Amino acid sequence: MVHHVDQAARTELPSLSASVELLKPITWFPPMWAFACGVVSSGVSVLENWNLLVLGVLLAGPLVCGMSQAVNDWFDRHVDAINEPHRPIPSGRVPGRWGLYIAIIWTVLSLIVALTLGIWVFIAACVGCLLAWAYSAPPARLKRNGWWGNAAVGGCYEGLPWFTGAAAMAAALPETNVLYVCLLYSIGAHGIMTLNDFKAMDGDRALGIRSLPVMLGAASAARLACWLMAVPQAAVVLLLFLLGLEVYAMIVLTSLAAQMVLMRRLLRDPRALAPWYNATGVTLFVSGMMVTAVALRTSVGGI
Repeated sequence: MVHHVDQAARTELPSLSASVELLKPITWFPPMWAFACGVVSSGVSVLENWNLLVLGVLLAGPLVCGMSQAVNDWFDRHVDAINEPHRPIPSGRVPGRWGLYIAIIWTVLSLIVALTLGIWVFIAACVGCLLAWAYSAPPARLKRNGWWGNAAVGGCYEGLPWFTGAAAMAAALPETNVLYVCLLYSIGAHGIMTLNDFKAMDGDRALGIRSLPVMLGAASAARLACWLMAVPQAAVVLLLFLLGLEVYAMIVLTSLAAQMVLMRRLLRDPRALAPWYNATGVTLFVSGMMVTAVALRTSVGGI
């Protein structure tokens, strides 16, 4: 009798609430924010192109980011069954192979929506989807190495959405300065991802996942994360000064100076203080992103 019940459970459809939980809405904000930065930096009127804004936000958050979460949970289902059995797939609330099916369906939907926003957005979405699958799925499984995994996530959370926002609004390849900023903030996001790895150090070590805190040790990984976050922002400040946007450059520089003060405290005990820094220093980091986007918008005369 129990065997028949289990068989039935594996063939039933997942509930709407479990499916949404699988897509992890709480993770959608960073790429949606980066997309908004890209929209602002494009210099194109938002009011006249609100439909592109709506579709782009949907693409960056619920679709591409949601897809990446479903992919990750599917390929981590065996580990989650031990460490986090309450999650949708190991708990059985997303039964059978529905986790994989949702990941595939969301990938296709993402590419369809991206295609409606232009060729450059479609290319960016293809890269994002490829990285999302490579991050979690064998044989690549980039998440097993902190260098490659954090680079993939950083790019997908900051650089690619920013590029997508600018490309969607301009219906063209973004300006060179926008591309520079996309790259710089992607590098900075690599450091943010390293800080996120501190909470799983013990589990990663036990499972053979070579995150940077595991490979380098907590102290060295924290210092590296700080450098990876600080140097790109310093380059952004320099770029803004070179563009004659001194006021905006000073705002970003002030934000960076505040982060460096917070970093000094972080380095005293990175494992304990990483969540605190994520709530303080990272908030300043992403605020500087929008300041930079407004600066770039000003440089192209957008209103």
